[in-house]
Amino acid sequence: MVSAPPAADEYLKTALGPAFDQARRLGRGVNLGNALDAPKEGDWGITLRDEDFALVAEAGFEHVRIPVRWSTHAASVAPFSIDPEFAARVKWAVDAALAAGLRAVVNVHHYEEMAVEPDAHKARVIGIWKQIAESYQGYPDTLYFELLNEPHAKLTPDKNNALISELLAVIRATNPERPVVVGGTESNSFRGLSSLELPVSDQHLIVTIHYYDPFDFTHQGAEWANKKDQLGIDWPGKVGTQRNIAVDFNRAVEWARAHTRPLYLGEYGSYEKAELGARARWTTAVVSEADARAIPYAYWEFRSSFGLYDAEKKQWRRELLEAVLPSRPSARHERGTSLGDAAPAVTLSRAN
Repeated sequence: MVSAPPAADEYLKTALGPAFDQARRLGRGVNLGNALDAPKEGDWGITLRDEDFALVAEAGFEHVRIPVRWSTHAASVAPFSIDPEFAARVKWAVDAALAAGLRAVVNVHHYEEMAVEPDAHKARVIGIWKQIAESYQGYPDTLYFELLNEPHAKLTPDKNNALISELLAVIRATNPERPVVVGGTESNSFRGLSSLELPVSDQHLIVTIHYYDPFDFTHQGAEWANKKDQLGIDWPGKVGTQRNIAVDFNRAVEWARAHTRPLYLGEYGSYEKAELGARARWTTAVVSEADARAIPYAYWEFRSSFGLYDAEKKQWRRELLEAVLPSRPSARHERGTSLGDAAPAVTLSRAN
């Protein structure tokens, strides 16, 4: 394993400030993907249930990231009112997460128009965030906001930086100290950090990166990624090794040091068409490199095509779960709940 330089390695572990404390408290998490971020919940085969949150918490996770497609549930004209029924459904998910003892990250996900016509949709996304912020202003700091998932295409670095400032101005009016996750362009790749500019005065910001390198491995067989016939790619192998992951993470940490910001690995994972053993090896490597640098993380995702949990068999994919939750103790484990004791005892009904 290629370790981070000592100064970079210690930086995220020891840096002081509210955002660093808020980032460290996220710990290990999982994305509840393909549910509230679908065009309509259930369209992609996943409907969230109370038992999902219990299952995640009892396995040893410390937070969930809840992707939400607000844009298909909001009016197209000002004030861009969010459908009350959908807003209540999101609030149910947030409340269920917090009641299970988890922290929750709620984002704006799959607002595809922002990548195509960012200027035309800027007022709308600001209006959506104004409503979200007002709705949750009394919530504890165990709820985190995330501004916009994976900026790319015509949402250029300059436009993304300006949007971040405008969204923060709206959010800070009602949530002055809420932890807020922000990210750079190039779909939140670490490569997009170099052009990310943040308001210096806001010390409650956590910077997200997503990691799916090598993409040929993690997305092999994925039709939407034009890799339907690209199968049988092993890891480690010709497409990359753990050394590549370490080098990439070192670049992210060096940016974090230079800009005095904490990092959060908001997404990483591999598609089900890859061989399970190779998926577990890649996941173990990503987690070990993140852990070495004290970067909290959330696996993509819980129980769909990248999933840690097999909804049909009603059981965890143990090899993957153990890669995501290695044996180091978490706050939950220290309270007396071990992964080995808890995970096999919890079952989940199949999603329809």
